[in-house]
Amino acid sequence: MKFKKLTALLLAGIMTLSLAACGSDGEGSSTTSTDNSSSQEQASDSVAGEETAEGETAGDLSGKLVIWTLAADLEQFADKFVETHPGVETEVVVIAPGDYPTKVETALLGGDDSVDIIVGEPKMLKSMYEAQFFANLDDFGAKDYEGQIVDYVWEVGQDEEGIQRAISYQITPIGFFYRRDIADKVFGYSDPESVGKLFADYDTIIETGRTLKDAGYRIFASDAETQHFKGQSSWVIDGKLNVDPQRYEFMDLATQLYQEDLTAYAQQWAAPWYQAMSGPVPILNAEIQGGVWDTDENGEALLNVWDADNFNANVENYSDETAEVFAFGLPAWGVLTLRDNVGETAGSWGVCSGPAYGYDGGTYIGISDLSQNKDLAWEFVKFCTLNEETADWWIEASEGDTVSLVSALEKHADDTNETYGGQKLYEFWLKQAEGVSLSNVTEYDTAIDAAWSNAINAVKTGEKSKEDAIEGFYDEVAATYPDLEIER
Repeated sequence: MKFKKLTALLLAGIMTLSLAACGSDGEGSSTTSTDNSSSQEQASDSVAGEETAEGETAGDLSGKLVIWTLAADLEQFADKFVETHPGVETEVVVIAPGDYPTKVETALLGGDDSVDIIVGEPKMLKSMYEAQFFANLDDFGAKDYEGQIVDYVWEVGQDEEGIQRAISYQITPIGFFYRRDIADKVFGYSDPESVGKLFADYDTIIETGRTLKDAGYRIFASDAETQHFKGQSSWVIDGKLNVDPQRYEFMDLATQLYQEDLTAYAQQWAAPWYQAMSGPVPILNAEIQGGVWDTDENGEALLNVWDADNFNANVENYSDETAEVFAFGLPAWGVLTLRDNVGETAGSWGVCSGPAYGYDGGTYIGISDLSQNKDLAWEFVKFCTLNEETADWWIEASEGDTVSLVSALEKHADDTNETYGGQKLYEFWLKQAEGVSLSNVTEYDTAIDAAWSNAINAVKTGEKSKEDAIEGFYDEVAATYPDLEIER
């Protein structure tokens, strides 16, 4: 695969993940390095004496691991690994998502064998598998663990030949995070099963939005909250572009949410979007929702939704109406995002299913195919993903991340989360994950999704008619994938 083509594919896969994957404040991480020397505190005898797949005890392991990651989580995993493997030293390099593809490509295509652990997000994994960046984990006995990880996660970590290349420590099924107190006031009930029916299909979502607006609320902070539920069929079938009716229905949903002012026009990941989790938020309008508008004589932005201080200081000049937001559509990692932003609304939240199953994100850990330290690297992969003690620790340390190890999810099925009204979230997310199917996933998804989003944006803003926007979509797909058959 040519370098430029690979770069484009990896960038397409990572660009949509840069904000969601890097913490609750929406800021991307910069490159950092953390060294853990072998002088770390000794672990308890029971853990340090645990046998590894090679028959060694944890205390016998030694060497240095170099870890390149998009997720700062792996700094904590590395610290814990050294704590229980005192003969091991780790160097963790956290790379900003926008820089990650180029850095990994340059290193591995250039023959750099100093990196041991690499990671990827689902939308970029296929390209990384094709480039042979990841070592074959089946060579280390990965197949022996099949069935211990949630099915869809295990499958995402496999290449087209079914060879295990990576494993994630987390599951990321999708759902709606909603305000129980608002549900009680407007609908008279707040349990997840009943509230889930308010999101049962696109038409029902619109009716729910209208009811909430009439009561002085907004159903969503932005129309992006429905993006994870935008179609379940494959974009490409047998070399032919497939636009099924549900895609058009989703276009209508996004257009109605936007044009009927059913949302707060708080651009996802912008300051007002986060603020909407904790209480009333200024209602913006379609024109000013997404960027920086006007500047003063010094060139300073008069309103910048991406800068919380600027937004709070100036928004009253642009909006004199506020409303509380009912729901956010996010994967399971949204538990962590809301945890850090709900403020005094903590305890009044719940999570329910949406109109379809799906997933988004997740950090998949593997071994660089060029690593000279693969056996130790495999121990680290197992430690992060297949060790129940690690899973128990991470559930507590992360304050709610949803692990992928089935035994841990079952063990914690009755755990309650007080931020979400005592709801049993691990039980809920495991059930949602069981509904995820990868049968509709194709290598074309990222680019075609982006083209379809462009068409939707053109329609909802009135820039183009529906017919013209769809023609533009066909043109964009044809230019990107000239070999695809497109029936207009």
